[in-house]
Amino acid sequence: MITLTLNVDHKPFQLSVDESIPSSGITAVFGRSGAGKTSLINAVSGLVRPQSGRIALGDKVLFDSDAKIDLAPEHRRIGYVFQEARLFPHMSVEKNLKYGQPKEDKAKFGEVIQLLGIEHLLKRHPSALSGGEKQRVAIGRALLSEPELLIMDEPTASLDGPRRQELIQYLLRLATSLKIPVLYVSHSLDEILQIADNMLILNEGQVVANGPLHDVWGSAPMRPWLSAKEQSALVTAKLIGHHPTYGMAQLDLEGETIWVTKVDDAEGSMLRLRIFANDISIVKSRPADTSIRNILPAVVEEVCRSECEENASGYCQVVLRIGNQRLLANITQWAVDDLHLLQGDTVFAQLKGVSITKGDLAQEHKNF
Repeated sequence: MITLTLNVDHKPFQLSVDESIPSSGITAVFGRSGAGKTSLINAVSGLVRPQSGRIALGDKVLFDSDAKIDLAPEHRRIGYVFQEARLFPHMSVEKNLKYGQPKEDKAKFGEVIQLLGIEHLLKRHPSALSGGEKQRVAIGRALLSEPELLIMDEPTASLDGPRRQELIQYLLRLATSLKIPVLYVSHSLDEILQIADNMLILNEGQVVANGPLHDVWGSAPMRPWLSAKEQSALVTAKLIGHHPTYGMAQLDLEGETIWVTKVDDAEGSMLRLRIFANDISIVKSRPADTSIRNILPAVVEEVCRSECEENASGYCQVVLRIGNQRLLANITQWAVDDLHLLQGDTVFAQLKGVSITKGDLAQEHKNF
């Protein structure tokens, strides 16, 4: 595990963290601007010195205020990819990459440039690269430094839509190939959906949630951060086939069939689905003669009545359980009262087949 216990004077508030995160996989650090995300990763990398605390990668202590340990950044073995690539403009791509290597390792060099698809860029200089290409080179340089932890600070922030999606595809390769933990700072839930295994949420210097992505995504601490339109749950389903006539993919969700937009993944693939709470409606009896393709038996786990009273719009959030997975449904307080919804009720969750698009689907990848 990675130990993050630290206090940093981050005006106008104090960054105070006392958490552990896995020493494998990608942990997304999420929060609005000014929440303390960059201060946290700068403390881990050694660019910011905490007033107190302890930071350790497994048994390796990077900082301990009581023991007077404070390793210099160059001794922490952390690769850092900034929002801007920060390449040496007078060096070729090849020299930029090799600058990060503590010793020459042709096999490792070949593996990294192939993984990032930058073989054809080696003789170019940074001025001849696109933004996405520069970031791939920066990631390669960080990896070739043989880090024990890789930090990425919003690496897609300066890229346009197509270049951002291009870089994400390479990050997905990293997600299945790297053997080191990654701290990935982002304010984009779309990115986190695709690449993260774990998620830590910061708000005004305090950690409000930390854990596996699926658990944090639809949790109560996350709800206040998002508008009703943005609130969603993550579920995992298996691709089992495609409709012979219509452009729809058939998934298995806890033994129930769910139809989504056609995907290109191989049958048997495990997929993440982001299902928005506003796209779920609830009925107590299975309907007939309906245009809605997905009608899923579910159990009411919680009716968040306190939110009903607080929301000026009058909607309530209902937590539904399907097997071991959960969905969220935003419905009116009128509907909750009319259906007499109570914890433990058996209901049916309705979801349009067109509600889940390719942007709401991602490969479920195993930890490194």
